[in-house]
Amino acid sequence: MTISVNQLEEARRALDAPLYADVGGDVEVSFEFSPPKTDKAEENLWQSIETLCPLGPRFLSVTYGAGGSTRDRTHATVARIARETSVPAAAHLTCVEATREEIDAVASEYWAAGVRHIVALRGDPPAGAADYIPHPGGYENAAALVAGLRRLHPFEISVAAYPEMHPNSPDQAADLDNLKRKLDAGANRAITQFFFEAETFFRYRDAAAAAGIDAEIVPGIMPIGSFAGVQRMAAMCNTAVPGWLVRLFEGLDDHPGARQLVAATVAAELCRKLYAGGVEQLHFYTMNKAELSFAICHLLGVRAAPVQATAAAA
Repeated sequence: MTISVNQLEEARRALDAPLYADVGGDVEVSFEFSPPKTDKAEENLWQSIETLCPLGPRFLSVTYGAGGSTRDRTHATVARIARETSVPAAAHLTCVEATREEIDAVASEYWAAGVRHIVALRGDPPAGAADYIPHPGGYENAAALVAGLRRLHPFEISVAAYPEMHPNSPDQAADLDNLKRKLDAGANRAITQFFFEAETFFRYRDAAAAAGIDAEIVPGIMPIGSFAGVQRMAAMCNTAVPGWLVRLFEGLDDHPGARQLVAATVAAELCRKLYAGGVEQLHFYTMNKAELSFAICHLLGVRAAPVQATAAAA
């Protein structure tokens, strides 16, 4: 059997570096959740939050349905995070189907509830609509929303970024120009759509820097719970699913335990490569399930804070 130079190099790397030893917990993480639709879903969500909070995340964010369809549930979830945990809460807010006054009122309600971080998004078209159309009297896009929030309160503001371009963008230059407008309007950072190869993020980061963008860009990580579900989401948001990933998940539909093991390994390896390229902040799309995100963080060396012992009563 002939062994190629590449194979020898891979073998040397494998022998020289213990699994994830070069990460050692030197990363900061954040987690995204969706508002629950039922009492059972709410119970599951809070179990996930209670599992992940001890990892000391930078923040926990909660999504917001198209047209404000989950407005009340989002607000209740975010307010509870702010009230009952020590982790900062971040509320998603979109421009869809609402006037500026209505959106400003929601933002001020968040501020009154102790929420200091907003994830400002244009939002997707409401159900049944093919294209996004700004609401009359509303914020026309995410950059305008960011500027409006800046006028209201000194929020911390995150916005979205798209390493493989937003589906509505004609080209990468236009896509990056849109991101720059959002940051110039006052956003603090960008959080990316999910992707599956580290090189995708590195190319995007380089292109953003070349376009004059120097703000923090945080990679969004999607642990794969359901491969079919991730494929559907990828098709909607212009995310490429590489062939090697398809092959890895083939035959695992009826083996959920094995699928989770593969999913955790794939995502942790992606995070390790990102870390090797200088990334020290990661944002996980949890799908309201803690196990995969917790396992990935464990592989990266992120550990729960030790419980402080209390002094016995005198």
